[in-house]
Amino acid sequence: MSKIINPVLPGYHPDPSILRVGNDYYIAVSTFEWFPGIQIYHSKDMINWRLLTYPLTRESQLNMIGNVNSGGVWAPCLSYSEGMFFLIYTDVKSRMGAFKDTHNYLVTAENIEGPWSEPIYLNSSGFDPSLFHDEDGRKWLVNMIWDFRKGTNSFAGIALQEYSVEEIRLVGPVQNIFKGSEIGLTEAPHIYKRNGYYYLVTAEGGTWYTHAVTIARSTSLFGPYEIDPTNPILTSDENKKDQLQKAGHGSLVETQNGEWYMAHLCGRPVVDKKCILGRETAIQKCYWTEDDWLRVEGGPNPSTIVEAPDLQLHPFEQESNLDDFQGHSLKKYWNSLRRTFTEDWISLTERPGYLTLKGGESMSSLHHQSLLARRLESFTVEVETAVEYTPENFQQMAGLIFYYDTDDYVYLRITTHETLGKCIGIIESKHGVYDELLDQDIPLKSTGEVKIKAKVDQQWLQFAYAEEDEWKNIGSKIDISHLSDDDADYIRFTGTFVGICTQDLSGQKKPSYFSYFKYDEL
Repeated sequence: MSKIINPVLPGYHPDPSILRVGNDYYIAVSTFEWFPGIQIYHSKDMINWRLLTYPLTRESQLNMIGNVNSGGVWAPCLSYSEGMFFLIYTDVKSRMGAFKDTHNYLVTAENIEGPWSEPIYLNSSGFDPSLFHDEDGRKWLVNMIWDFRKGTNSFAGIALQEYSVEEIRLVGPVQNIFKGSEIGLTEAPHIYKRNGYYYLVTAEGGTWYTHAVTIARSTSLFGPYEIDPTNPILTSDENKKDQLQKAGHGSLVETQNGEWYMAHLCGRPVVDKKCILGRETAIQKCYWTEDDWLRVEGGPNPSTIVEAPDLQLHPFEQESNLDDFQGHSLKKYWNSLRRTFTEDWISLTERPGYLTLKGGESMSSLHHQSLLARRLESFTVEVETAVEYTPENFQQMAGLIFYYDTDDYVYLRITTHETLGKCIGIIESKHGVYDELLDQDIPLKSTGEVKIKAKVDQQWLQFAYAEEDEWKNIGSKIDISHLSDDDADYIRFTGTFVGICTQDLSGQKKPSYFSYFKYDEL
């Protein structure tokens, strides 16, 4: 019997929305401030997955310049009806304090790989929107309602409103159909219909170690909804260290053979409940009871090894983890911060055989950083790159970075110094506090290419560099457990990226040239 090994999407892949169309399975996940927007993965057996596409590739679809950390694209919902794919998402502009500016949009496509339409604005009343296609052809938007008022439940219930395909907008009254269970923090609504019941699946308990999937049902779309007496149907036991943690935010799919599965987010702490890989995606097998309630097999706690559906195995050839920058397009796993891939800051053709990055704003910027990165997807990884760079002043830097957000990163960078000349050193920002981890930067002999690499083992990071063929460790091992949702004194939602970047704080856009990037899971 084939097995699903969780997480099926390791590394930062939160808020999964799973969908089957024919024999194909898709999962859409949140991307927050990283561009392009929304990753869609593809499978035919729910065991083997490949990154297929990003729907939001244009600034006209998603303009995140200036978006706050852990803002941007929250909780997409992917659905299909009458030959058309529908994708709902939130673009979060502000989220700290009492207020949240959460704008909800819809894009559509006849083909999952696009082209995807320009966005249709829906509402801004809350986040986690999804679209339900009823059997009579009508379509309904649901999203949680955010209540900023003092002394109220900020998670004020689930709003329902009809969407008109003909008018390309929401129509009719807004109804609050569900105020949540006693668990609270009710969000991430999805509606499913089976055996005469409308099932409302929600996330409750907050996206922390108390996260959970709950369910309620009604014979009417508009309620009242009866809460499952055994809720939560999925949640983690935080006392079991070998268990997937933070299980919640579930989405359901039925196979061709009538089997049911739930995709959900989870986390795997490495130390002190800190998940440096971010929130990941796992899949659980489900079943229906005789009285028409949904249950997770072996639940309510998540399983790492799950019985796979009765489908033919279909492995995919995965994209190479060595990028020599020889092509004319970036590999799919690359992402940038907030900005689109435009020739004014990144190019594969300006100097053939190299990736050219033009110096951008600082690591603290919410606007125009020149940073290209990919998800850290394993606890033991070695990454290596080589850069040709001739900085002219201390405001110019380039190198290899492990990045969570503007407050937390570790950066092996090349720069220049008034007395040392061209040199290499380590910059760290921890909880927003800047530090330099060497007593003094190390002078570099070469004016040409410098190789730099890093090895990650759990929460420990070791940098090294080579001017010719001799690798030398630089600095001591660095604790990178602060590169996690869990280490800040405020809520945040992404994960660790590793990549290359360059800054020019003088504004001259001094370029750096990278000849390859290699990522090896050990």
